[in-house]
Amino acid sequence: MEQFIYVLRPVRLEMLTEGPTATESEAVSAHVAYLEENAAAGTVLLAGRSQTADEDTFGIVILKAASLEAAAEFMANDPAIKGDAMSARLFPYSIAAVSPAILE
Repeated sequence: MEQFIYVLRPVRLEMLTEGPTATESEAVSAHVAYLEENAAAGTVLLAGRSQTADEDTFGIVILKAASLEAAAEFMANDPAIKGDAMSARLFPYSIAAVSPAILE
């Protein structure tokens, strides 16, 4: 299995600064559930977001997949992407170091 990372950005920054629409809220809730379910299954290795609410804000998902195509399919099926709440770009990735403190 290879590692990949996708970087997410809100389609509408106001989702963070003024609050999400009902559609965005539903998409983001499903996105979190998707990531949690796939983390429990071992596909998602790490996911999270910056704690800013400006044009530089972003989220990341680090995952393992059999190929770039499989990783792209996983990303395309992310409810935040499917629901047009977030856009994303996928990159091949390799974790170089992990601290045991990550589990604290």
